[in-house]
Formats: sequence, structure tokens, C-alpha cells
Amino acid sequence: MSAVNYKVGNEKLIKILEGASGHLRQLLEKQGRSDGALRIAVVGGGCSGLQYKMDLVDGPRDRDILVTSNSVNVVIDPKSALFVAGSELDYSEDLQQGGFKVTNPNAQVTCSCGESFAA
Repeated sequence: MSAVNYKVGNEKLIKILEGASGHLRQLLEKQGRSDGALRIAVVGGGCSGLQYKMDLVDGPRDRDILVTSNSVNVVIDPKSALFVAGSELDYSEDLQQGGFKVTNPNAQVTCSCGESFAA
């Protein structure tokens, strides 16, 4: 098995806020992936043109950028990194808009659900 070739980034790329980190650590442990990571990708779609896709994964793939923030590992592919630079991930318990929310300074248009944006 060959080594994975990835870069290490910092919280200037993405920052995981306290509310989200606790939930992510619980989810990773539930899946038996306490050393795993959250993959954030930007894909086409949503009401504004782009949307976030989040998955729990074992770790980085080739060319990924790995950021450790608030004790959570986050992996992002280089293309998605262009769109998420400077973002923060939080978690809300709100009944209407609950769940993980990305606050993205690059988004020029966002939809009300907070999951879709245009850059």
C-alpha cells in the first residue's frame, strides 16, 4: 500500500467551531473512526449553483488538504478548497434550520437553507 500524498493546511482554510467539533467527534466514534476525518467538498447543484457535500471518511486521499481544527480532522480536495477558504463550520440545534452550517466569506449569494451558495 503506497503512502497518501496530501498537504497539511491550517484554520485559515476552514475552522471547526466548538458546537460542530463535539458532534463530529461523536459521529466519528459511533462509526468506529475516532481517527477519521470529515470530508467537505463543493459540488454543483443546490438553488444557488454550488452546494456543500460532507462525509465521514477514514482519512485524506491523494492531493487532499488536511486541516485539524478543534480536535477534528477535516479533508478537502484542492478544487473545493478554493471555494471554502476562510469558512467556519458550526452546528445548530434549531428545529427549523438545525444541523451543520458553513459560514463562507466567499459566498456572494446563499440560499436560506445554508447548504447552497454561489461564489
